[in-house]
Amino acid sequence: MCGIVGILLCGAGGVDGVVLKRMRDAMVHRGPDGGADWISPDRRIGLGHRRLSIVDLDVSASQPMPNEDGSVVITFNGEIYNHARLRPELVARGHKFRTDHSDTEVLVHGYEEWGLHGLLDRIEGDYAFGIWDERRGVLSLARDRVGVKPLYFARIGGCFAFASEMKALVEHPDFSPEIEPYAMYHYLSFLTTPAPMTMMRGIYKLPAGCSLTIDRSGKARVSRYWDAVPGAGIDPREIAGLSDQALEDFYISGIKDRLRASVEKRMMSDVPMGVFLSGGVDSSANVALMSEFSTRPVETFTIGFSDYRHLNEFDPASQIARQFGTNHHEIAISRKEMIDYLPKMIYSQDEPIADWVCIPLYFVSKLAHDHGMKVVQVGEGADEQFCGYAGYMAYLRMYHRYWTPFRKYLPHSAQRLAAGTASLLSGVHPRLPVYADIIDRAARSREHFWSGAMVFPDLMKSQLVDIGGISGILGGQPANVDGLLDPEYLKADSFNVVRSFLDPFDAAYPNSDPLTRMVHLEFRLRLPELLLMRVDKIGMSESLEARVPFLDHKLIEFTMDIPEEWKTRGDEPKYLLKKALRGIIPDNILYRKKMGFGAPMSDWMRTDFGRAVRSSVLSSGLLRRGLLNATYIQKLFDWHFSGRMDASLYLWAIYNLTAWYDLWIDRKAVDTSQLADAVA
Repeated sequence: MCGIVGILLCGAGGVDGVVLKRMRDAMVHRGPDGGADWISPDRRIGLGHRRLSIVDLDVSASQPMPNEDGSVVITFNGEIYNHARLRPELVARGHKFRTDHSDTEVLVHGYEEWGLHGLLDRIEGDYAFGIWDERRGVLSLARDRVGVKPLYFARIGGCFAFASEMKALVEHPDFSPEIEPYAMYHYLSFLTTPAPMTMMRGIYKLPAGCSLTIDRSGKARVSRYWDAVPGAGIDPREIAGLSDQALEDFYISGIKDRLRASVEKRMMSDVPMGVFLSGGVDSSANVALMSEFSTRPVETFTIGFSDYRHLNEFDPASQIARQFGTNHHEIAISRKEMIDYLPKMIYSQDEPIADWVCIPLYFVSKLAHDHGMKVVQVGEGADEQFCGYAGYMAYLRMYHRYWTPFRKYLPHSAQRLAAGTASLLSGVHPRLPVYADIIDRAARSREHFWSGAMVFPDLMKSQLVDIGGISGILGGQPANVDGLLDPEYLKADSFNVVRSFLDPFDAAYPNSDPLTRMVHLEFRLRLPELLLMRVDKIGMSESLEARVPFLDHKLIEFTMDIPEEWKTRGDEPKYLLKKALRGIIPDNILYRKKMGFGAPMSDWMRTDFGRAVRSSVLSSGLLRRGLLNATYIQKLFDWHFSGRMDASLYLWAIYNLTAWYDLWIDRKAVDTSQLADAVA
């Protein structure tokens, strides 16, 4: 994995090499092994690269990399897992390779041979890249199918610029940082901003599974080349007429074969690699399958908490480590260590990622880095595909038992009355707005499930956000890229985001079950823009590449064709995955209660740390902008301190937002002095 950057001039002048280098080196953490630039002879375009050497360590594999005559040049971040299979085909067609086994060079010649979309159809991997085609005068950007790698872009003055991280674009001298208020509004719904928006006005992120082309004149267009939808994984003829047992066996073998192949592909590396091990199903499966393909002990890394030991999973992790003979490493962090990390966290995230998993994720990434790792495998994506979250099961039960009867049998007038009554009663107790919001959604046909990471429901957000303040800021700048931004995103209604995904999905797949629709939503928003973004940003802050075996696109296409009734058979979360892993990992690991990878934020927020966070939030420059209601925020803190409700998720989301604003908009360093005093 690396850091990439580029500038294309769409008007007069030439690329400034000093600016390009400054943008590139804002991401030195992504590529500590070297940096280089390329600027075209006419200086209309410049590409930059920071290298984290993982595959083909020779200097000949450095980037930006041209083809033989320099007419095609690429800057690339990621891994192409099937590059060794594609190379002989390209050689047979006359392409000359100068590297021993660089996957980057396969992209260069693959683009020449097949064009952009032919290349994207053939490659398997995690990637973000920019390719300049001198003959056509076209710059092409692409982000991998699932969104493991990020890619940002902006129009700045007379140029089009792109980079792996927002902080690189902010380094351009003509860029003026300002908050995008509608992105902030959606962030308060989803814990993250939905692509293509970012929290920084004028900067966009390329959605997962999409490509963007822009020519010398500045005309740009985005197109989607892949999506997590049914119909691509299982030929209906393969399962026609199968008995229940035969169908179950088909699903189990299909999952097992694809997961094993995915893990094997992701063992591709010329440097040390390991795995994050929590002791749960997903990480244990990674360890077990990696052990099959490794000629030496797998390196495993586990994190816990020194002051909240009941949350630790050291025992099951140690069991897996012993069973598979791994070189096992553990670390336990304290509240003080968490506080000391906060300034780096806010900087590394680029934009708020209000998931406190970022804290343990950083320390386990640092642990792996300190033990010489450049690559780890992680377990993201299994819970989404196989319905592993208790919250998913709760949504499904609610949909079948209450939502459907409510909407089917109750007259619409009665539905609206129920919603209005629930809204009035929601002020009685701070926990009630969440339930009132669900009733309101049902009455207005606004979907029962919006995301597995919802923060503020609409009733709470109406008290938190000053809509007038949002409309008072010049926000919602058009991207001037065809096919990129749904104009409905530029309204204070986050259901527009959900609808933008589900309306075309329902039109194309009208008979999909509720779980399949939920999973599709997760692949469009929560997985790429929250879960995978946090893994990338936090891992790469320690120069550590994370690979995600459960998110191989062939496995995803297969699981998208498995109906809800099989994924939750017997009301058992991860029913099929657990069946597929029987005999691979121990039953006591397969069937133990899921703990999840988190932090004791609820408890931390009820200490002096929480009061220091309150002081930080209420003194933020964002509150002086009139966008948020300080009185309501104070009320949330009071409710949490008194125990009336667990408001830690809401408070952490607000803290991340205000700390980000103070750092990136007001340009003030994140002040943790009061936070540190809280644990002195």
